[in-house]
Amino acid sequence: MDTSFEELLPATRRALYHRIATAQADGRAPSLVAAVVREGRTVWTGARGSVDGRAPDADTQYRIGSITKTFTAVLVLQLRDAGLLDLADPLEKHLPGTGVGEATITQLLAHTAGLAAETPGPWWERTPGSLRPTLADVLGQDPLRHPSGRTHHYSNPGYTLLGSLVEALRGEAWEVVLRREVLEPLGLTRTTARPAAPYAEGWAVHPWADVLLPEPAEDLGLMAPAGQLWSTIADLARWASFLAEGDERVLSAETLAEMRTPAAATGNESGDDGYGLGLQLTCRNGRTLAGHTGSLPGFLAGLWVSAEDGLAGIALANTTSGPLVGGLAADLVRITAEHEPRIPSPWKPRSEADPELLALTGTWYWGPAPFVLRLRDGRALELAPLSGTGRASRFRPEGDGTWAGLDGYFAGETLRVVRRTSADEGAEVSHLDLASFVFTREPYETVAPVPGGVDPKGWRPA
Repeated sequence: MDTSFEELLPATRRALYHRIATAQADGRAPSLVAAVVREGRTVWTGARGSVDGRAPDADTQYRIGSITKTFTAVLVLQLRDAGLLDLADPLEKHLPGTGVGEATITQLLAHTAGLAAETPGPWWERTPGSLRPTLADVLGQDPLRHPSGRTHHYSNPGYTLLGSLVEALRGEAWEVVLRREVLEPLGLTRTTARPAAPYAEGWAVHPWADVLLPEPAEDLGLMAPAGQLWSTIADLARWASFLAEGDERVLSAETLAEMRTPAAATGNESGDDGYGLGLQLTCRNGRTLAGHTGSLPGFLAGLWVSAEDGLAGIALANTTSGPLVGGLAADLVRITAEHEPRIPSPWKPRSEADPELLALTGTWYWGPAPFVLRLRDGRALELAPLSGTGRASRFRPEGDGTWAGLDGYFAGETLRVVRRTSADEGAEVSHLDLASFVFTREPYETVAPVPGGVDPKGWRPA
């Protein structure tokens, strides 16, 4: 009989609450809300402080800043999956006249296009978007700070360009497309471009006294795709589940996994942070997290997903500075994972197995180095060093008798089974060919075409 662990244990709930209580008090945030999502279900929410004299809840809106970029990136990947663009396309192909040269859509998504971090002119987060009515106003006369593709340089105007790209190819405003293509299918009814009650006011907290200053909540105009949205803990919990698992109505799990794959190294001193396609990536306590942080005057936001643990942590606060909500959201994942490690699915034997594939499993040698080939779900394969360290990859069947690498060193490479006499499946297998590497059943097997040949005298003592 299976045991249900849908609810968090009391000790876990107390540890989570202690963590947000400490963050709110030490960070001097007027209010703070947080949530933990496990296996697609919100299993804990917590709040501290007050909004309009009462405790905020999972339906209270906060501005989420650059978490908006994850929504814009999803709209762009939808265009790619619909065949309307290629990520390798230069932006100029679809949105001519921007002056950003040959910067590609991938580079814009990953902040490697070389664009300036901010817009010219007044501080765009605290001034109305009407001051920047055109892309020329957003980009300025010299929009590039680095050669495209050379380095990671976070760019808010880059996501304005991506939003304008969505508008150009969809023929509608970014906000309209977002609502129809993403928010409505996922049921994110409390995620909006403008605040809808109940919502938290944004505040600045004086650095040396416990007093507040209201912050403006401007409509960002063309900069909206970089940071306009308001949302709630409840909606962001659903969004986090989507980022981990996908939803065929919006984007497939495979495309979401692509978004979570590193596309750029950020150059942080820790060396473990990167950026995917619209998603920040970080490694905390040996755990890989994908998501985004966000800030606008009066608000801080953080959302992290650990696909491996089936967990997500979310934290929102209505203060310009104070609690480090990105670290807080990551800690919510860590605390839950440490207190209640993920319980694996029960092992079950296969219902059927192709004898030809079964015969391929076992030990293979790359020169003298032993590898093991395992049969996974369906006709998928996994090849890994027997030592446990080195080049390991999973492979997806392609339908033509070959397999495509999914990860690791051999991602995107082709694995072929080479037979001695013909391509017929019944013929005896000679070797595996993986990106020109030859894997044989014995170390440097003489009957296989090992590049460079094998000394005819064979193995010998020293």
